[in-house]
Amino acid sequence: MHRRFRGRIAATALTVLAGAGTLSACGDDGDGGSGAPGQLRLGYFPNITHATALVGIDQGIFAKHLGTAPKTASFNAGPAAVEALFSGAVDATFVGPNPSINAWSKSHGKAIKIISGAASGGVSLIVRPGINGVRDLRGKKIATPQLGNTQDVAIRYWLKQNGLTANKDGSGDVKVMPQENATTLQAFAQGAIDGAWVPEPFASRLIQESKGKKLLDEKTLWPGGKFVITNLIVKQEYLKKHPDQVRKLLEAVVEATDSINSDRAGAEKSVNDQLTKLSGKPLEQGVLDSAFKQIEFTTDPVASSLIQGARHAEEIGLLEKTELDGIYELGPLNGVLKAGGKAQVSDR
Repeated sequence: MHRRFRGRIAATALTVLAGAGTLSACGDDGDGGSGAPGQLRLGYFPNITHATALVGIDQGIFAKHLGTAPKTASFNAGPAAVEALFSGAVDATFVGPNPSINAWSKSHGKAIKIISGAASGGVSLIVRPGINGVRDLRGKKIATPQLGNTQDVAIRYWLKQNGLTANKDGSGDVKVMPQENATTLQAFAQGAIDGAWVPEPFASRLIQESKGKKLLDEKTLWPGGKFVITNLIVKQEYLKKHPDQVRKLLEAVVEATDSINSDRAGAEKSVNDQLTKLSGKPLEQGVLDSAFKQIEFTTDPVASSLIQGARHAEEIGLLEKTELDGIYELGPLNGVLKAGGKAQVSDR
């Protein structure tokens, strides 16, 4: 592991989407050494911020463009998804900005490229009634999805900006507790934690299922209320060997994004169907409606927010100063967008 990278990425077990098949752990980009692209292996999270992936799977959009349905795997948070990509278990994955930065830093800019955005917004700090401001968080326990993931970096930076400490070992003014989102739901309901900085649908679930309240919507911290919460990364080796397959993947991403934005009811159903397959239990309609309202689905990677997020991670000691020039490869996406008469996106 790159010794300059302080934010050690902890791997967690893969959750393989039912019916998708078993993931290979080899690093052959799914081609068996033949040079053919094979079946693309795609990662994502069971979050509504990853609706692009969920809709693309459920509506057969990926299968249509790729020629066959991808092998898929779901992850609780970004560090685990990055480890899967590094190990060769997936070729591409939807993931948050901070794990993308960590993967770039850890590999000296040789492992991954960000090839598209997927979503902006959809993250909130949910707390117990009686907590009315940042000062009330002193001595409290606040959950995040995983150490070093996007929400974990965000809350530690925000607390530091407000004069509170939250150390990686759990000490400090606020005890930040990285844990799986499903565990957070249970812990909050049982009174074991005082709040959580989490993506949708978990923020809405904490409110509707356990009477939590929204202390902060993260979009209020960003210019214009826009910040990348989900983008799509691909292994550089896969991109180099299979550019046509990557273009087809991006065509699917653009179509899935359009489907979400043109048919919200259909997107909610697709997302809920896929989440039910993963968890065995559908979300309540009120949770779906609330969560979707918090998120903008877009292929724009909102690059400025990722660059600023890297500076935040550096400031709290989860990342050494990192040069990000080259982390984006948006040429293929812009080619797809241009062909469809859509506005192109920027890496700045």
